[in-house]
Amino acid sequence: MHKSFGARLKALFGIPTFNEEFFENLEDMLIEGDLGAKASMVISDEIRKVAKSSKTTGQKELQQLMKHLLEDRVVAYKPEIDLSKTNLFLILGVNGVGKTTTIAKMAAYYKQMGISVMMAAADTFRAAAIDQLELHAERVGCRIVKHIPGADPGAVLFDAIDSAHAKGERLVLADTAGRMHNKEHLLRELQKIDKVVKSKVDAQNYKKFLVIDATTGQNGLSQAELFNNAIGIDALILTKYDSAAKGGTIIQICERLGIPVAFVGTGETYKDIHLFDKDEFLDTLVGIA
Repeated sequence: MHKSFGARLKALFGIPTFNEEFFENLEDMLIEGDLGAKASMVISDEIRKVAKSSKTTGQKELQQLMKHLLEDRVVAYKPEIDLSKTNLFLILGVNGVGKTTTIAKMAAYYKQMGISVMMAAADTFRAAAIDQLELHAERVGCRIVKHIPGADPGAVLFDAIDSAHAKGERLVLADTAGRMHNKEHLLRELQKIDKVVKSKVDAQNYKKFLVIDATTGQNGLSQAELFNNAIGIDALILTKYDSAAKGGTIIQICERLGIPVAFVGTGETYKDIHLFDKDEFLDTLVGIA
């Protein structure tokens, strides 16, 4: 069975001698864990200094030091809902990361809090995406606004926001296209959608979330850069989030792009979504959990 990054790190810290080979292995492991070469070097150098100068160099002490060195590099984000106005969450991400399921989970999460939710099917490129979202809306018990396949996504959102205003629904969760074989077309489409939403929803009530598969590694950083450059990202939502995910990419995205993490998806049911817990994430990452 493949060992998680945290388990391998814990095993490395458990060796009795901290020689040069140990620090080289540590740096290699951090790079393999997608923390990036620069951060990996800085962290391993800091641990080297402490391990060589301090008498408290046991496994637990080094794990706690590692956690401390990572704390400022990752940020949690809790979205706020203005119950006096319509809020819109634009859900972005490449195809295959679990956008429609994530939207359904978010709908269930906010409905449980007593917030009225509506879905908007703005991934009009794929008929299957519209059908999937409609099925989720039916199961979760919320309305959906959709147009025919191939329709203008901006028009879908225009109508969805008007409809939410009319019905007094407080949160619109909007699906978007994620096809990457034609990046320029996709980015222009997203920028158009962004303009439509900004013309109809107050800035503080409009948030853009990027869904990333937590197991994708370095590719996740590339996705975040692409979408962030196109329209700006407020926070990440991580799918397939468990101890097997290395997690280093999340730290890179937070640190390099200034994008925090809002939610994590941990399973297949609608209940399997939670606010990101930074402390729990770091404990798992360094092998304390």
